[in-house]
Amino acid sequence: MKTIFTFLAMCGVMFAATAAEENNAPATMEAVEAVQVNLNVVWTLIAGILVFVMQAGFALVEAGLTRAKNTSNIMMKNVMDFVIGSVCFWIIGSAFMFGATKFGFIGTDGFFMDIFSTGDDWNWTYMFFQTMFCATAATIVSGAMAERTQFRSYLIYSAIISLFIYPIAGKWAWGGGWLADLNFHDFAGSTVVHSVGGWLALTGAIVLGPRIGKYGPDRKPHAIPGHNIAFAAIGVLVLWIGWFGFNPGSTVAGNGDIGRVALITNFGAVAGTLTAMFTAWLVLKKPDASMTLNGALAGLVAITAPCDIVTPIGALIIGAVAGVLVVLSVLTIDRIGIDDPVGAVSVHMVNGIWGTLACGLFGAEGVLKIADANTGLFYGGGFHATGVQLLGIAAYGGWAFVLGLITFLTLKKTVGLRVSPEEELKGLDITEHGNDAYAGFQIFANE
Repeated sequence: MKTIFTFLAMCGVMFAATAAEENNAPATMEAVEAVQVNLNVVWTLIAGILVFVMQAGFALVEAGLTRAKNTSNIMMKNVMDFVIGSVCFWIIGSAFMFGATKFGFIGTDGFFMDIFSTGDDWNWTYMFFQTMFCATAATIVSGAMAERTQFRSYLIYSAIISLFIYPIAGKWAWGGGWLADLNFHDFAGSTVVHSVGGWLALTGAIVLGPRIGKYGPDRKPHAIPGHNIAFAAIGVLVLWIGWFGFNPGSTVAGNGDIGRVALITNFGAVAGTLTAMFTAWLVLKKPDASMTLNGALAGLVAITAPCDIVTPIGALIIGAVAGVLVVLSVLTIDRIGIDDPVGAVSVHMVNGIWGTLACGLFGAEGVLKIADANTGLFYGGGFHATGVQLLGIAAYGGWAFVLGLITFLTLKKTVGLRVSPEEELKGLDITEHGNDAYAGFQIFANE
């Protein structure tokens, strides 16, 4: 009898516990959701800070791969990119990018971040994160136009990029625009950020023309070595770290996906570094440091679009191709008369295109939350995804190239774009800013 009473008591306790759990279930679920939302906010904020650190990486790479007499100018431009980009994106850019229309040109959402001012903490964090991306797109341009651009003109075109060239491009894929409706895939910005910046860099380099002494009377290119490979190497490593905010941060979720995206990102980078080194070794007969460093950046740019939908093997292949492409592209662009001191066009435009195309080739069914429409050609998805990616590549290339030409030619005809030959030979540190980055040191080099 005692055993029976004990059994009944246990059943009563279990029933009561179950009832209590059911009564508290909504409250429990709300608590879990609140914790997840806060995790998303914290992770996205941290990722945005990592992307901001990339500004330091770009500054070091550009300064290291250019001459000592232009170091202060390089540093000033990278600082002002971020400052101007932050203000301009808030004033107008965000309304273009996240407004109601599909193409981003016309909206009723207003300016000054009206579309974010809802009292939702998440919107403020997301705005911060997207601001970092906007500043990155503008920064890419400065490397290709280094050592010969007027500082005031640089400030103007940096503002133009942040106000509407980048935001409208971002709208198409990330703001619910027309390419998003077609399932165009660019997870973290191989095209939206890097290729757009690369196309703008190409137009800027073309309109500016080459640096004095870059080409001889026979039109053969002469090497103008950077003054500090140590700066460049540290800058690449800083960028590499920042990319773990750039790509995993684009999940905007504090969950297990971020570790996988980080690992895939790293695979793209290491593969690009290796193949760039070996390609340079084969072509130039030496394992050139600058080419190897650009190989790391090329792999990172290429894996940025597909990092959420490819396997580790796919990431290694994408990065490996990027490393080869960047070396061949740098040499080709140099030989056709376009002077790009840091290889920005090859790293960002060429490999932004490759990474975006790779989404249509290597998108693996079953990886994370890939849509059926994004299954790649090599995984039985047919040509649909590849065709959509090619359409996006063409649309972004046309947009950035045409708007870039209009912007730089207008600046050239109005306020001026290039410094005088005397100022260029003396160096932009003294002529544009009135100070020397290495005051008190005497630099023995071919300045």
